[in-house]
Amino acid sequence: MPNRDSIFRHLLYALTGLPLGLLGLAYTVYVVVGGAVLSLTVVGLPVLSAGLRGARLLGGLHRALARRLLGVATTAPPPPRGRPGLTGWVWAGLSDGGAWRAVGYLVLKAPLAVLSTAVVIVGYGYGLGALTYPVWWRLVPAQADAAGVLRAGLPLPGDVFLDTWPRALLTAGVGVVLLLLAPFALRAVLLLDGMLVSDLLDARRLNERVRELAASRDFAVQESAAALRRIERDLHDGAQARLVALAMNLGAAKEQLEQSDADPLTRDLVGSAHRDAKAALVELRDLVRGIHPPILDSGLDVALATLAARSSMQVDLTVAIDYRPAPAVETIAYFCVAELLTNVAKHSGASRAVVDVEQVGGRLWLRVTDHGRGGAQPRGGLAGLADRVRTVDGRLDISSPAGGPTVVTVELPCVS
Repeated sequence: MPNRDSIFRHLLYALTGLPLGLLGLAYTVYVVVGGAVLSLTVVGLPVLSAGLRGARLLGGLHRALARRLLGVATTAPPPPRGRPGLTGWVWAGLSDGGAWRAVGYLVLKAPLAVLSTAVVIVGYGYGLGALTYPVWWRLVPAQADAAGVLRAGLPLPGDVFLDTWPRALLTAGVGVVLLLLAPFALRAVLLLDGMLVSDLLDARRLNERVRELAASRDFAVQESAAALRRIERDLHDGAQARLVALAMNLGAAKEQLEQSDADPLTRDLVGSAHRDAKAALVELRDLVRGIHPPILDSGLDVALATLAARSSMQVDLTVAIDYRPAPAVETIAYFCVAELLTNVAKHSGASRAVVDVEQVGGRLWLRVTDHGRGGAQPRGGLAGLADRVRTVDGRLDISSPAGGPTVVTVELPCVS
């Protein structure tokens, strides 16, 4: 059973919530919706931006009431940040997620306020009136029933009058039940209101969820990179080593058979097995390099220098890295450069590419430039690279006008 203090605070919140809820709904309809309609005109966007800032203020009032009367622990969202000038001020208001969430709360608050007020009127108002009915029922002016007979007490539907002491006492019992149920009914409605305040007006809930998702994503990416490195080591130390030994043994057997009078069919079979073993070894090495290039263990700068040296065209490489990024970021950066150099060699018609890698402001920037025919589109391999970059909250931009030059920029987080 809620205590007396909580009942009083819940009643006060419900009674103050009705005018504030209706005010918020009217404000949303006339200011925010009106500003959105007027956005086709010159004054529309400034009006909408100002209206959203007002909605944020009203949301702050509701948040303060919920914290004081319902005990909902909330934190105000950070203020919008924009560039100087009118345009920056307008855009800051329009892009303020906290203000838009406040608008959502103001729209949902109105029906909740009406519902909580109805619970107060029925539970407490009718309950108190019914409980005290035996005291004042004789003071009710007499009214005529369907037969024209004057009856005392309050009339009910069906031409029933509460005009006897048993009926008055029964009404008082109903009042007791209403008063006992009212705190629980009001608490249930206000619990829903408090949940809306936490979800829409509280900055911590959203920020904590964002941090949890970012942490879980980073953990998944790092675990995936570690698993790929384990697979690469297992293949290198296990299957690849066994294939090397097998190829060497078959080569030795082939030489022995060629120097002896062995059956030609046997020599052919051993020679074919030797060739297949060497081909399988080459494929396995390519597979291992595709999973996690071992050269990355020496650092991204060394790996990219090796990649540039192996390229079929001239590659001008510049690397300026102060500290090593996370292994997953290094792997993505390496494969981005490898794929982009392959695309330049295959599709651009250029004989030279420029690769610039640098760390700026906690981000790793990769830029691959060629002066080929241009016209590169974000599809195929480039679309796959963009998807891979997004797994670590990175970004890939392409500038490739017809006739060139083509510049592909990759931005990656540079956490170590």
